[in-house]
Amino acid sequence: MRIGQAARASGTSARALRNYEDEGLITPGRQPNGYRDYCPTTLDTVVRIRSLLAAGLSMRLVREVLPFMDETSASPDPPCAEFLDEVARYRDRLAARIGELTAQRSALDAYLRQSGGNR
Repeated sequence: MRIGQAARASGTSARALRNYEDEGLITPGRQPNGYRDYCPTTLDTVVRIRSLLAAGLSMRLVREVLPFMDETSASPDPPCAEFLDEVARYRDRLAARIGELTAQRSALDAYLRQSGGNR
């Protein structure tokens, strides 16, 4: 599928798809006329990239973590301890943020119950 269709299908923009390609995160095929050709596997990768970026990972971390999320690729070389420490710190910050958001949701739920606005 061409880039416009791929952007719509993956919920991103054509510019983001080009950026992911420039960053080496995806490699779409090419049609004889030179147009990019996105297959379902590439779109699955795009969805994973968007999820990682939405979770707050930097592009550098996404580049390092992404190969470990693809069950179809050969096992990449294990990352160094420094990188794993960085990912663990990020995970811990994410867990703390999830805890904060859960507490906020609970407070809003309690407010809605007390106010009779159970929605």
